[in-house]
Amino acid sequence: MIEEIDDYILNAKNWQNEMQLLRQLLIDCGLTETYKWRAPCYTFNDKNVAMIGNFKDFCTISFFKGVLLKDPLKLLVSPGENSRSAKLLKFTNSKEIIEHKDSIKLYIHEAVELEKSGQKVELKHKKELTYPEELLNVFSDVEGLKQAFTALTPGRQRGYLIYFNSAKQSATRTSRIKKYVPRILNGKGFHDCVCGQSKKMPTCDGSHKYIK
Repeated sequence: MIEEIDDYILNAKNWQNEMQLLRQLLIDCGLTETYKWRAPCYTFNDKNVAMIGNFKDFCTISFFKGVLLKDPLKLLVSPGENSRSAKLLKFTNSKEIIEHKDSIKLYIHEAVELEKSGQKVELKHKKELTYPEELLNVFSDVEGLKQAFTALTPGRQRGYLIYFNSAKQSATRTSRIKKYVPRILNGKGFHDCVCGQSKKMPTCDGSHKYIK
């Protein structure tokens, strides 16, 4: 696992120094380092507490139960409008991490205490997602597609609908839907492996990129 995390940081185009600093802070706070979902993950008693994220404009510590943190400094942000539990701390340079390491540790320690307490996030009822008109049209054009889509787990259906509905243009929505028709017909979710080479089945871990 440690080698995978070393590779994750060393192969990153940005934020190598920043992620190394965050990594050390998480370890210093008593968390166990592991590698999940193709990213560094930090656990307490085998319970997921936080992850390090690497993005174009910033790097992050993501707390799995971030919505339960008190956030006294008002630093936490949501990773997206569909996020129901996680919250992020964003960083754009090493200096801010070094200068605010004590504050960062406070957030980490509170996240650990949440796990010790056994407190869980009470998820609100999921907002009903609508089927885009373009998907209904493709249902009519492709035999068996509607049945295959409705046979997917609710989470897999939701993943597709979020992706399809996020496109602003009708043509883009149609293009996205048609691209994923074979995957849906095969009973695969948006993030599922279709090449059979993933080490993180059923989730895709990017192994298809190295198939010649």
